[in-house]
Amino acid sequence: MVTKNKEQSLKAIFFDAVGTLFYLTETVGDHYALIGSEVGVTLGAYQLDRAFYRAWKQMPPRPAIDGPREDDDKGWWRQLVDLVLDQAAPSLSEYDRDNFFEIAYEHFAEAGVWDLYPDVLDVLSQLRPRFQLAVISNFDGRLRFILEHLGISKFFVHVFISSEIGADKPDPEIFRRALKVTGLKASEVLDVGDDPERDWKAAVAAGLSIFQLNRPKNSLRDLLTSLTTNGHA
Repeated sequence: MVTKNKEQSLKAIFFDAVGTLFYLTETVGDHYALIGSEVGVTLGAYQLDRAFYRAWKQMPPRPAIDGPREDDDKGWWRQLVDLVLDQAAPSLSEYDRDNFFEIAYEHFAEAGVWDLYPDVLDVLSQLRPRFQLAVISNFDGRLRFILEHLGISKFFVHVFISSEIGADKPDPEIFRRALKVTGLKASEVLDVGDDPERDWKAAVAAGLSIFQLNRPKNSLRDLLTSLTTNGHA
């Protein structure tokens, strides 16, 4: 579904990253269990997965700041991992926690950990000649390596990362700052994402049109159809 602002012609499309362009090849718990084995600790994937999502919900939202955040958000990820380990491996020593985190941090930037959705390459190839394309994501600098590993960095004029831009979705400020960099009006940009709060609601609050991606009910191929229907072909 596209919500359309009719005041201006569409010039650019912003894409969310995880859940929109690519996905984890296994559950977070599976990856964490693998990392545990590398530091000599046996941890259950299911337990880790549940612990991760509980920890994720505990992490407080952060207000926007001027400029990039300290240490590319590595400290934020360490806090999250500590919350996971507090639940799944409370007896783990500080030394093993340090090793676990450092391996995990590198692991999630590696080739093979993420994979593209099957529609992505074809859709981006069709859109790039017609629109400015950008990524806008709650991530850190590792995202650039992931996009490169997956072979899609060439499609994007800009990569807007929350750790660098100093604001996170669902704060609309991340979209406003991205618009300022591009020099575009909100009515000239369509945002494509899968999260009702972080993508749809936040982008609309910043004045952008949106495409509501809801896999597997629809895909980016439906985006192409919607653009044609709305006269942006």
